[in-house]
Amino acid sequence: MKMLRAHSTTSTICRRAVTIARRNLSDATSSPPRPSSALAGDTGRKATHLHHGMTSFLAIAAPIIMFTPDSYTDGMIDKAFGMFVATTVSAHSWIGMNYVATDYVPKISKGLLGPARVFNATLGLVTFLGLSKIALNNKGGIKGTIKGLWKPQKKE
Repeated sequence: MKMLRAHSTTSTICRRAVTIARRNLSDATSSPPRPSSALAGDTGRKATHLHHGMTSFLAIAAPIIMFTPDSYTDGMIDKAFGMFVATTVSAHSWIGMNYVATDYVPKISKGLLGPARVFNATLGLVTFLGLSKIALNNKGGIKGTIKGLWKPQKKE
């Protein structure tokens, strides 16, 4: 019985030593952290925090503005909200698509990560420009456009 306990203890110590050695070996051979670029919107804790903050803003503010009567939001409030939504949605999609690119593009080719980030930045810019144009028009802005999805067309 004492022999069995001694063997079990030795076996546990050996397994732990092998695990520690493997961990140290993988740390020594792993690549250094990649340098951050201006196009890498998904790097660092600030990006993650900002991404989650934008999600919370969109989930809370959008329904409040949408259900507020038009007489309270016409004019500058509607345009300001529209520009804020345009900025938030485009930045949110840019950061989110960079997370997707970081996870999946290197599985195809590590050399495509840079062009994927350029594409994501361009897509974010086009999204911002399109939503800004909608937000600043005089036909209801983003709120009017979204409400128009549920209004039947006027027959002429």
